[in-house]
Amino acid sequence: MNKGFNNYDCKVTSNLHHCENKAIKPKVSLGKIYSKVPVVLAELDLQLNLDETITFPEPVLEIKDIKKRVNLTQCRLLLPTHKLFIKGFVRKNIQYASPSPEIDQSTSKSVASDLHSYTVDIPFECVTEIKDFLSYPVQPKINNREEFDFAVTKSLPSGFPEKDQLLSSDLSQFHQESRQFYNELPFCELISSSIIEWDEALDRMPLPGDAPFNEGYFTKVEEKMVLDIRLKVLQNQQIRVASTTNDYCEKDSYSESCD
Repeated sequence: MNKGFNNYDCKVTSNLHHCENKAIKPKVSLGKIYSKVPVVLAELDLQLNLDETITFPEPVLEIKDIKKRVNLTQCRLLLPTHKLFIKGFVRKNIQYASPSPEIDQSTSKSVASDLHSYTVDIPFECVTEIKDFLSYPVQPKINNREEFDFAVTKSLPSGFPEKDQLLSSDLSQFHQESRQFYNELPFCELISSSIIEWDEALDRMPLPGDAPFNEGYFTKVEEKMVLDIRLKVLQNQQIRVASTTNDYCEKDSYSESCD
């Protein structure tokens, strides 16, 4: 007989137990080791000034909160120049109160409203020049193509001296040497961002009907924003690391010696 789901007792057991661990210092190779690692070319603070007009999909009584997140869509060091191209957007989630569409819910001393959320992307882009490199980037090597021919000797048709011959290259063949380099492209890491903003309504109007005289609504906001971004510019490069000794060595089942 089915007693229904609510009539069954639910018992949960856990098999999670405490386990001990032991710190192991890894074995390292001795000598001068060549490695390929990200090298920091520059660390920069950028400041961008933004001015944008935001139009809401409905009337806004007041803004309650704004959450912001900076997103980079492009950060490109244009080699062999020192120009850094930046492009991205600020994602803004605006929480606001919107007047209730039912006018009779508002009185001369109160206003009925609903909470809503609106998300908008504020784009930005700029170009800056890196003047002080912490480490210089490896410049790209240029691809090249070179053609070469072989000499051919051919007989001449009638009308030329019999002892003369056509000395030239063979037009029926094509010979070429080409070389391509697969250079390491610099890339960026976004470290931090800071935003100072000022939002001001452009078309604020009094609320219709029997509403408090100081209340109003708007649909457009002009936003002025100062955006500070800190980022790193890196490039994978080959470096040489000198290792002189192992700080700690212990024989175990994975190594036969400490050499």
